[in-house]
Amino acid sequence: MDSRSHVTNRPPHPNPRLTNRKKVFNRFIRNKSAVVGGFFILFTIIIAIFGPFFAPYDPTAQDIVNKLQPPSSEHWFGTDNFGRDIFSRILHGTAITLFVGFASVALGATLGVLLGIVSGYYGGKTDSVIMRSMDVLLAFPGILLALAIVSVLGGSIINVVIAVSISSIPIFARIVRGSTLSVKKLEYIDAIRALGASDRRIIFKHIFPNITSPLIVQATLNIATAILSASGLSFLGLGAQPPTPEWGAMLSDGRNFLYNAPHVALIPGLAIAIVVLAFNILGDGLRDALDPKAKD
Repeated sequence: MDSRSHVTNRPPHPNPRLTNRKKVFNRFIRNKSAVVGGFFILFTIIIAIFGPFFAPYDPTAQDIVNKLQPPSSEHWFGTDNFGRDIFSRILHGTAITLFVGFASVALGATLGVLLGIVSGYYGGKTDSVIMRSMDVLLAFPGILLALAIVSVLGGSIINVVIAVSISSIPIFARIVRGSTLSVKKLEYIDAIRALGASDRRIIFKHIFPNITSPLIVQATLNIATAILSASGLSFLGLGAQPPTPEWGAMLSDGRNFLYNAPHVALIPGLAIAIVVLAFNILGDGLRDALDPKAKD
């Protein structure tokens, strides 16, 4: 056989990145609870996008005559103390809840990643100033810090997003700093620097892609925390303002009717609990799948 033919018929060398992604995916799908959580989150996102188009009633329309009606064929989840259809309000509130969760984590992660990667890469006084600032923020429990910020800014959905995002910045900053310190000590980083690569190229082309795994896991878990914090702020009257159909505000409205109409508080409370649980389960599954020490 001709040598050129032998070289041509040699199987192509597998792409290591593609192989690693397949291993991560296989580890993830073996975790049944994480898959269920992922599918439920996908279902929730679909509801947030298309649910309002299929809501049978206007979520803010009042019908005092039919207030506090129990679940029925006409009102699947019953009505609240103003006669508003709870099912329609839940559908519209899904988009608000997910928006707060995703937006606050996206904003907090962006700022936290930038601060953490600069702190870990440059070190010295830059590291000290940034990390001491993060320590000050970490000294306050997340919900109390968000509560203080919203109290100053005023109650609204946007202010809740800002408050929750600020409380999550130090978490991402510390994770990214630790990962950056580990990656920048690798030999190939020294080689790239010796070849004349700029700090910006090293940070964004070579360090950041290697520290995304813990970020993905933390972001998923932080969405659950953000949803809880936002719902808590709305429950206290510092988040979404009436008549916005936000789940935390709905839960607050229903607490006065726990004995004669428990469904008013029970349904939005269950919605919050199930979505938060789904994100936590998904985050645990992603953590196991992205763990480089995990067995395939």
